[in-house]
Amino acid sequence: MRPSLLQRMVRDILAVGVVGLFMFPIYWWALASIKPVSALFDKDRTVFFDFVPTSVNYQVTLLGRSRAELAIESGNTFGVGGASSYDARQTILDSIVVAVGATALTIVLAVLAAYALSRLQFRGRQAYLNWILSQRFMPPIAIIVPVVFMFNVAHLLDTRLGLIFVNTLMNLPIAVLLLKSFYDDVPKELDEAAMIDGATRFQTFWKVVLPLVKGGVAAAAVLCFIFSWTEFLLSLFLTSSIRTLPVKIQGYVTSTGSEWGFISALGTSAIIPSFIFILLVQKQLVRGLTLGTLKD
Repeated sequence: MRPSLLQRMVRDILAVGVVGLFMFPIYWWALASIKPVSALFDKDRTVFFDFVPTSVNYQVTLLGRSRAELAIESGNTFGVGGASSYDARQTILDSIVVAVGATALTIVLAVLAAYALSRLQFRGRQAYLNWILSQRFMPPIAIIVPVVFMFNVAHLLDTRLGLIFVNTLMNLPIAVLLLKSFYDDVPKELDEAAMIDGATRFQTFWKVVLPLVKGGVAAAAVLCFIFSWTEFLLSLFLTSSIRTLPVKIQGYVTSTGSEWGFISALGTSAIIPSFIFILLVQKQLVRGLTLGTLKD
């Protein structure tokens, strides 16, 4: 039974309302990033649109310019104080290297492991699947002490390679489970037909099955990138000179107060890469998040 015009209008209004409710914090966050300090910390009223937008927060965090220098140039030194450098260019580079490296390594390992778990029958297979699933129940803080000891011995502390390894460790279980659900959707008869025609197991995997689950690979890659991009706790404990974006933003809380303008500017900038990825693979991501329960 098709919904009536009134039902469709109510449905659309509710959908817009829910989306607006969830988008409002992001909008307010982005708005704060272009507010001058005088509007950001106005104690007498909430400033919505009646202010002159400024790019100072982005110039300081993304271009490395001095806030004091910009304040003198503009002739407005209100609220200028605290730490002198909030340059986040090296932080952005470190975050990109870690997130991209961890995503690539995770996907390479996950596509092979998930295919084996989906197609091969071996003793302890179900127990191995349960063990992988249990890894997602474990909070990162539970492994931080042994990881610090192991990384210290392996000279991986405070290195990008160490962060890539530990993010791969944390993301691999969800990537394997996600990809296995996609492999399970591909009929095994395709494998058998390819091997009857003379293809090896690897050729069957590479040329027949993997192209059919590329949507799942994309969804897993997006999730791994987002998890690595936003990971905070492990980066905080395992590094001292290398600062990823969440750790860098935490450093904007100084002894003189929170630098909300810089925090919102860097936070808004950090959303953009993940947002673009999600838009590119939106369909595959929804299916991936439901572990394959939505069939084409």
